[in-house]
Amino acid sequence: MHHHWLVKSEPSAYSWSDLIRDGMTAWTGVRNFQARNNLRAMKKGDLVLFYQSVTDPSVMGVSKVIKESYPDPTATTGEWSCIDLSPIKALSSPVTLAKIKEDKTLAEIALIKQSRLSVMPLTEKEYERILKMGS
Repeated sequence: MHHHWLVKSEPSAYSWSDLIRDGMTAWTGVRNFQARNNLRAMKKGDLVLFYQSVTDPSVMGVSKVIKESYPDPTATTGEWSCIDLSPIKALSSPVTLAKIKEDKTLAEIALIKQSRLSVMPLTEKEYERILKMGS
């Protein structure tokens, strides 16, 4: 059974268009224990919503885990992990944070409840709702 996730990135650091251009990326640089544990829980084939933060924060597209957790090569200290992602498709219409906050079915989503968390699980219902909003 596959799980659903959301990852956040500042577009100036790594954007959805960067992932499309590259075709895959190692999701490195996560330095929060809860987010790291979420990375470690991801399985090959899990679906991941790509959220761009800061400027016009929005869910931009769907990606998938193509390589499970391994040591983050960018870490100089500590035991940090990363995964590899590849893009699947862009949403027809990006789903803004404002739209997510307005939707009562998404009131408990980690994106709102733990806004600083960069890697978070989604329920299937949350994942499907955001996909529908972006279609």
